[in-house]
Amino acid sequence: MGTDVVAASSDALTGVTSRDVAIDPSTGVSARLYLPSFRPAARVPVLVYFHGGAFVVESAFTPIYHAYLNTLAARAGVVAVSVNYRLAPEHPLPAAYDDSWAALKWVLANAAGSDPWLSQYGDLSRLFLAGDSAGGNIAHNLALRAGEEGLDGDARIKGVALLDPYFQGRSPSAARTWSFICAGKYPINHPYADPLVLPASSWQHLGASRVLVTVSEQDRLSPWQRAYYAALKGSGWPGEAELYETPGESHVYFLTKLGSPQALAEMAKLVAFINRD
Repeated sequence: MGTDVVAASSDALTGVTSRDVAIDPSTGVSARLYLPSFRPAARVPVLVYFHGGAFVVESAFTPIYHAYLNTLAARAGVVAVSVNYRLAPEHPLPAAYDDSWAALKWVLANAAGSDPWLSQYGDLSRLFLAGDSAGGNIAHNLALRAGEEGLDGDARIKGVALLDPYFQGRSPSAARTWSFICAGKYPINHPYADPLVLPASSWQHLGASRVLVTVSEQDRLSPWQRAYYAALKGSGWPGEAELYETPGESHVYFLTKLGSPQALAEMAKLVAFINRD
């Protein structure tokens, strides 16, 4: 599961071109960039995407993520950067967080001139983070870190999209899974795993103007995803939070049912979230 890879290419269906870049050769962290076929006169949003897979499977280069990012880049009209971070158990947390932070900093540095797509077309005043499942967890934690530490230059995170994010309760099975992912370094009630333990003051550091949380009705994680949204709304955080629910579907259904009416409707919501202003 999640081990097959496809090469970067020009996608005939969407017209999107992709290419791979090395982020940090010392760790093997890399990314796949996506550029829509149009060549706009104005700059477009930059979307940094983190794949799911419970921190242990999948990559930015697997067929389902390559297809999803091709479609999303085309429909949203963004320069997308899909991050390929290291996986547990060989590289337990916080490796995925550190790798993703390094990738975000790479985007900021290379948009200043060295990467032709980012420097020519990217608008860092419209920087978005997004991810599904574990990638949603990463996007949340990076937004907190960005709010606490700041970002280089004039960049700011316009929005964060958490697609069926990987937040869960404290059951024995959840605790065992989490311990496996982080090699026992963090308890199940650590904010990495359960942001509901954050005091209201910590939510103020979420470094984004708006947040979209999507929930699939049959996802076993849906209670904690809704609770995340409620906690954010009730924290006094000054940004705008949105909740989007899809009835009758399970966890990250939109990856394997990309052309379904429900998946297309959810992607339309995400596209509107990115391009609203």
